[in-house]
Amino acid sequence: MKNLTSVAVVAAAALTLSVSASARESISIVGSSTVYPFATTVAEKFGKTTKFKTPTIESTGSGGGAKLFCAGVGVQHPDVTNASRRMKKSEFEKCSANGVKVTEILIGFDGIAVANSKKSQQLSLTRKDLFLALAKNVPNPDGSETLVANPYKTWKEVNPALPNVAIEVLGPPPTSGTRDAFAELAMEGGCKKFAFIKSMKKKDKKAYKGICHNVREDGAYVEAGENDNLIVQKLQKNPDALGIFGFSFLEENSSKVQGSKVEGVAPTFESIADKSYKISRPLYFYVKKNHVGVVPGIEEYIAEFTKESTWGLDGYLAERGMIPLNNELRASFASDAKSLKEMKLSDF
Repeated sequence: MKNLTSVAVVAAAALTLSVSASARESISIVGSSTVYPFATTVAEKFGKTTKFKTPTIESTGSGGGAKLFCAGVGVQHPDVTNASRRMKKSEFEKCSANGVKVTEILIGFDGIAVANSKKSQQLSLTRKDLFLALAKNVPNPDGSETLVANPYKTWKEVNPALPNVAIEVLGPPPTSGTRDAFAELAMEGGCKKFAFIKSMKKKDKKAYKGICHNVREDGAYVEAGENDNLIVQKLQKNPDALGIFGFSFLEENSSKVQGSKVEGVAPTFESIADKSYKISRPLYFYVKKNHVGVVPGIEEYIAEFTKESTWGLDGYLAERGMIPLNNELRASFASDAKSLKEMKLSDF
């Protein structure tokens, strides 16, 4: 036991040295493409108003960011990762296995828009429509409680009230938090409308999730990477197509694209804030506690992000389209941020 303890101490010391030996002069941030514009805005303000260098930010997707962030401690690994969904238990376990200590900060909310070109009519969809249009396997159209490979080619086949145009949806890849959130909030929300599938959740959660979350692979859903600009360009060229991306990006491109109504509610700042728009999700960033005090400026960057003038109701991130937290949540996470509260497995 004594030898094992000695090995652990030596390993910890080596780890500390690997961090401090060649510390970076700027903060390294990875993660969500949805959080990217918000984090970039904060980083630019931080670089202009403090003595620290502007952080470098890479848009890798929430899953890709977590993978890089949790890979280890040391300046070759990022200091912060952004996410448009909460860190998964499996990701946290990977962090823990690699000695990464994590602080979680919820920063606000965002809606997921299902948008099309303004050259087309605004659609009114339900989550059931979205599930039937995009799931790999769907309930048999004959009404029996069986599943078949998705047979729907047009929106009108899914719902007679929708246009008679081919289903073509441009969306994010599996590494994206937007994809995860869309699968959970939109597709699963529609999937649960079928009682025989909903009943599976208690009996076989894995099978239930597979049905509700798996996206068809026959060309109706087109993975467009983490580049939301590319989706907008393609929607401009094909007015019949739909695209999936965050509300803030919809706001930035409101002269070109429009959000579909979901369950009769259009995506707006107000409808996401009051949760009447059903496809909305939380936004986070995660800090590597091990790097605080080693890479300069991390605590100060956190302080800039959690100032009232940044993430408050009238803060500059709200002007960019982020939906702020209520006062109680904001105070709670501001306290966690200041104390660098460490996440634990029991938090999941």
